[in-house]
Amino acid sequence: MKGFDPKFRDFPDYIIGITKEIWEDRAIATLHEYYSDDIVVRSPGSVVLGNQNVIGATMATLAEFPDRQLLGEDVIWSGTPEEGMLSSHRIISTATHLAEGVYGKPTGTKLRYRILADCHAIDNQINDEWLIRDQGAIVRQMGWDPKEYAADLIAREGGPENCVKPLTPEIDQPGPYKGRGNDNEWGQRYADILTRIMKADMGAIGAEYDRAVQSEYVGGVTGHGWDSVDRFWMGLRASFPNAEFRVEHQIGRDDPNMPPRAALRWSLWGKHDGWGVFGAPTGAQVYVLGISHAEFGELISGEPKLRREYTLFDETSVWKQILLQGAEV
Repeated sequence: MKGFDPKFRDFPDYIIGITKEIWEDRAIATLHEYYSDDIVVRSPGSVVLGNQNVIGATMATLAEFPDRQLLGEDVIWSGTPEEGMLSSHRIISTATHLAEGVYGKPTGTKLRYRILADCHAIDNQINDEWLIRDQGAIVRQMGWDPKEYAADLIAREGGPENCVKPLTPEIDQPGPYKGRGNDNEWGQRYADILTRIMKADMGAIGAEYDRAVQSEYVGGVTGHGWDSVDRFWMGLRASFPNAEFRVEHQIGRDDPNMPPRAALRWSLWGKHDGWGVFGAPTGAQVYVLGISHAEFGELISGEPKLRREYTLFDETSVWKQILLQGAEV
């Protein structure tokens, strides 16, 4: 871990450790140390530039959810300390909605939801980030429908002209990280699987996923078996059948005492011109930023299969894009 604080044993320890320090230990000021001054943080809902804005957003979240915990499930990473490392960090967060904020007036709701975040770090600092919270799970637990929440958010932010604009390639900002991950076989295999599915080869699910696959998807939905996987990917692709699918970043890992794993950051960019999980086609130009994790295993000798899959994108930001392009707000 050349260039990093020696208290961290390895890169996953750094990522999980600073997350706890910042959020749970209330050491928000350590963001001055752990985040670069000019960091770019992209989430489906916005692009945030600069560490001072990150600090402000962190404090706003903790004000709204003061008992928030972030439980690190996995860190799938690539790179070297000398050249920089990219972590794909999977978190389960628990929190109680105790104060007014971006989710409206306090409801007292106890929440549980996942987060996937890709962070580039070098010399003990993160300087580039892609962050996806399962906003669909959050708002549903509070009694909202994601489309209704998006419409309400537009209104609370000052209407279509003044509201915060969701992430698209047109408003994205370049950051220092230009890498594409690594060439490990498990990352390549997972990229091939999702590419086949996005090309309408749904037979890839039966061929590549274990029959008892556990899936953890958008909206906090847990599934088991091929049908759950098929419904999720079919519903998404059917909404945007002609959108360009791109694997933006891929990592595969073989680590001691862990199953073979892969992390992909991907995107869909195109028109909402099909019937799927986003209802009647509107023709809106939509950008979907997604992150997926997979675990592989060999239950039957000679047949390694995808046994667990985790995928997030932000339903509320998709709806916000659709609503801002002419649907009723």
